[in-house]
Amino acid sequence: MKIEFAPLSLPLQRRLQTASVVQWIFSFLALAQCCTAAFIALLFTRFWLVSALYAAWWLTDRETASKGGRRIHLIRNCAVWRYMRDYFPVTLVKTAELDPRQNYLVGFHPHGVLAAGAFLNFCTEATGFSTLFPGITPHLMMLSLWFRIPFFRDYVMSGGLIPSDKESASYVLQKPEGGNLLAIIVGGAQEALDARPGSFTLLLKNRKGFVRLAIQHGTPLVPAFSFGENDLFDQVNNPRGSWLRRIQHRLQQIMGISLPLFHARGIFQYSLGVIPYRRPICTVVGKPIPVQKKDRPSEEEVDQVHQKYLNELSKLFEEHKAKYNVPEDSHLEFI
Repeated sequence: MKIEFAPLSLPLQRRLQTASVVQWIFSFLALAQCCTAAFIALLFTRFWLVSALYAAWWLTDRETASKGGRRIHLIRNCAVWRYMRDYFPVTLVKTAELDPRQNYLVGFHPHGVLAAGAFLNFCTEATGFSTLFPGITPHLMMLSLWFRIPFFRDYVMSGGLIPSDKESASYVLQKPEGGNLLAIIVGGAQEALDARPGSFTLLLKNRKGFVRLAIQHGTPLVPAFSFGENDLFDQVNNPRGSWLRRIQHRLQQIMGISLPLFHARGIFQYSLGVIPYRRPICTVVGKPIPVQKKDRPSEEEVDQVHQKYLNELSKLFEEHKAKYNVPEDSHLEFI
């Protein structure tokens, strides 16, 4: 006997979608602090052994993050990510096949305020990554400081996140069996300060480290542009050279993370809050750019591949922008 469940009503679906986004924002804005506070607080209670045992285990497990992490498929396939996908909604578009016998380095653009598209596409199965790219295991790089936080490090590793350092990247790219995809949000935290609706400014002109890394490992480069990523939040006006931008830049140098003053809608009202707008995100993954392996590439060789990457990324943007309501006179700007 087959049991069929009645479909959820539209209002209930929308509430679940909003709740999924709220928990995701909380997980990155507050969960890290809560994990740190809980770890320290437990030391002063009768449950101190929990923190002590975790600290001992953490010491033996400290290299895991830089060696591909520890993904948990149950968490990657959790239903909450599908509700989050439908909130915007988010879609993943493939324009070329990826050979599972090779490794790939994907440049993801733009960062946006919270990189929602990058997270959903590469750290969950909500948009069907494994179906679109069979035999490919995705990894997404994240600031290394998040992997120093007890308990929280295990949460971020479960989705396929790894530290954004050369050692972690090399471990993934040098696997001889292939089938690994390393996604790097090239603009990083600094680019988040330029994330606002209608902006197509990418911090990429002098970002060449990922290109050098690809050459050293002979790994094909794959450009990816996420249409709508910058449309999720409004941001307080902070033009380059302004006092606010100088303060944000200084704080970013000190802490390693940027602090964009963003706002959008609330949970029960649409006037003001930190919940993103319901605006579609479509991440388009381009075709691989072959790269010849060389252990010590010259500056000229890096510049040549970097320029080719910029050209392919611009081409990808121009070919698809009309489908996603981008004005004809809008073009990528590299700074």
